[in-house]
Amino acid sequence: MSGTIVNNITRTSGTIAPTTGGLSWGSDVITGSTASVSAGNGYWINTTSNACTVTLPSSAEIGDQVILADYARTWSTNNLIIDSNGNNFQGSPDTFTVDYSTAGQSLSIVYSDATKGWIPVSDDAVTEAPVAPVTQRAIFGYGRSSGGKVSITNLVNSSGVVASDVTGVGTDRERLAAASYGFDKAIFGYGTSSGGKVSMTNLVSNSGVVASDTTGVGTVRDNLAAAGYGNDKAIFGYGSVGATTNLTNLVSNSGVVATDTAGVGTARENPAGTGFGADKAIFCNGSPSNVTNIVSNLGVVAADVAGVGTRRPSLAACRFGGDKAIMAYGLNPSTGGGLSMSNIISNTGVVAADVSGVGTARSVLAAASYGGNLGLFGYGSGLSNVTNKVSATGVIASDTSGVGTARSILAAAGYSTSA
Repeated sequence: MSGTIVNNITRTSGTIAPTTGGLSWGSDVITGSTASVSAGNGYWINTTSNACTVTLPSSAEIGDQVILADYARTWSTNNLIIDSNGNNFQGSPDTFTVDYSTAGQSLSIVYSDATKGWIPVSDDAVTEAPVAPVTQRAIFGYGRSSGGKVSITNLVNSSGVVASDVTGVGTDRERLAAASYGFDKAIFGYGTSSGGKVSMTNLVSNSGVVASDTTGVGTVRDNLAAAGYGNDKAIFGYGSVGATTNLTNLVSNSGVVATDTAGVGTARENPAGTGFGADKAIFCNGSPSNVTNIVSNLGVVAADVAGVGTRRPSLAACRFGGDKAIMAYGLNPSTGGGLSMSNIISNTGVVAADVSGVGTARSVLAAASYGGNLGLFGYGSGLSNVTNKVSATGVIASDTSGVGTARSILAAAGYSTSA
């Protein structure tokens, strides 16, 4: 026998089987639904698009080792399945199903003998995803003032103080939506200009500078919502194209808007959208239906969940407390007046019952997160410019008197990871 031995254990044949220190890791990432692996190797398994069944060597010898690692942290969505190829796995025959379903997991297995077969020697269940930097600042933008449609913006610092007007960049418009993306930037999109419904967007840098119009991708529409998901991406959804729709458009972590995705859930307009949990989003309420639709960390919209609380369109929603969200205010469909009620959204996307209102009752307002774990509702019907802060525990504060041009039918989003 010749060669260098690095952190090895002995096979029964007298040859040397490599452990972690001597494993060979290929540069390829496995993305298929099946894969066959060889002893002495480590493999990156990406189950973003599908589950993957990994077939182990059939002629295994004592000391053979294989390592499998969750490349994209998606084993909880699409499982890793082990086919032990005629050998036992932890003493159970090959007819048993062996799967791994924890995001971020890595698995090191070694062949023992014919009785126990393959045994995990390291079963690293990494359940916590890397924590994205928190959003510190926010921006309110566009909408309708007493003089008509505007492109005015107002920056919000990490203490929740709203700055005076910045006169407009981009086309004046209303009934649009906005969301954070790319960890520290934001995007305004769609809405109604003087020429009708549009699909244009405007990116916001991590210093709060609004870029000029980017002409549209996707169906022109207004009265929609948007939210961040997956830590660094965003999604626009629902709205009106003349009739209510459930189309969605994903936004990449570089701010590129994708073409339409055919709708899931009840078509509706004037819902609210927000991120929640570690990396998911939710669309909630709207007209004509009080339903919610959760968006996975891959941007997949789930089917309707029946609504909790009072049905109302033209509300707003934002994150608070790091992993929860709140939707509040909105239009009373019975009276046509504003409401000041709120509903907490848990870190698993469960909507709580109504909490009666704090602050001026209003609709067609906007909301965004700021300060790491706080939220802010602002502006709205009656051409208001009052704001209401949301604490880290989801408590809405009384009105803060207005700064900037009073307006409604606007949008807001968080940006910047710097306080």
